[in-house]
Amino acid sequence: MYYVYILTNWNNKVMYVGITNNLERRLYEHKSKLADGFTNKYNVSKLVYYDSTTDVKAAIAREKQIKGWIRKRKDELVEEMNPSWEDLSAKWEVSF
Repeated sequence: MYYVYILTNWNNKVMYVGITNNLERRLYEHKSKLADGFTNKYNVSKLVYYDSTTDVKAAIAREKQIKGWIRKRKDELVEEMNPSWEDLSAKWEVSF
């Protein structure tokens, strides 16, 4: 499986769109600040949206599509799945 996901920070002001083949592992990396870069610098680790596919090319295309959208459209996408902007990973059994 391949996942396209959106992370945000505590007040939902900063967004990050990414792709991975292991969402739990990748979230662990973001939340534990194991990778230098944008998400670490801006404390972006709250999972607010994700989608999955078995087609890596489709996942890459979807990631690029979402990255190209204006912020308002990204917000609308999140609100379709997660109207309250909760951390979707908060209830997972994996401890971050």
